[in-house]
Amino acid sequence: MKVLVAGGAGYIGSVVTARFAEEGHEVVVLDDLRQGHADAVGDAVFVDLPLSRAGEVLDGSFDLVVHLAADALVAESVAQPEKHWANNLGEGLALLDAMRVTGVQRILFSSTCAVYGEPAVLPITEATPTAPVNAYGMTKLAFDHALTSYATAHGLAAMSFRYFNVVGAYRGRTERHDPETHLVPNLLRGATGETFTVFGTDFPTRDGTAVRDYVHVVDLADAHLMALDVLEDGVHHIVNLGTGDGATVREVLDAVQDVTGRTIDVVEADRRPGDPPELVADASKAEAMFGWRPTRSLRDGIADAWDAMRA
Repeated sequence: MKVLVAGGAGYIGSVVTARFAEEGHEVVVLDDLRQGHADAVGDAVFVDLPLSRAGEVLDGSFDLVVHLAADALVAESVAQPEKHWANNLGEGLALLDAMRVTGVQRILFSSTCAVYGEPAVLPITEATPTAPVNAYGMTKLAFDHALTSYATAHGLAAMSFRYFNVVGAYRGRTERHDPETHLVPNLLRGATGETFTVFGTDFPTRDGTAVRDYVHVVDLADAHLMALDVLEDGVHHIVNLGTGDGATVREVLDAVQDVTGRTIDVVEADRRPGDPPELVADASKAEAMFGWRPTRSLRDGIADAWDAMRA
């Protein structure tokens, strides 16, 4: 199978690229390195172009698009919504039009649990009402709606994966964001001597810090491979990818200190804009549809990321 991975030089995209290549697929990575790294692409064909120019790469020889390219900083999306709407939705629509023109009919999209906002009931199922509280979640939800309409009008076979919090590393591919806002890599920096900031200690959770569902990046990538057999022409499926088990910031802090054997200097600060108190998945639909279950723990993800950082 010939696959275009948009955003394949980023953290998750590079692992998806690696796993597709290992399974024998021909992979072409489209990434303008706005946030990605060329050295993460590996042996895949690499095209240094923005998503808006996907039409210069796509042709009828492609069987599938995996779309992971996005701006994903929550606080930035609150302060600069115009950037997220232009990139996440505007450039995404250019990709869909390129697919329509070239006749490429299958797409896997990396959506997000941020589309659910601050749900009243946990765990979160795919039927949970969508009510995003920041522009990042809004733009992802808007693209989900676009996929539904393209599936109806043009026969697109689509699946949106609503990722929960991704951790871990794979064969040197790890988180290298700038700025880095994700919890585990910042805690690992704390284990090397930097001060770690806990944003928000007054959430309505068991210890006052935010609760998230952490899924290993390799489990996440493998879900994309496993879902290929259930894509349907004219249908847009929406599937949560998480573990169903949430951890607070303080619990992750304790786990990082345990894995690394180091004490982290911690300071406390106010909540970041747009951060919901708790997000935990019900991922039973993924298991029912294509047999996916996460096999790696939060501790595994921390250990893999720690090994990658030290290497």
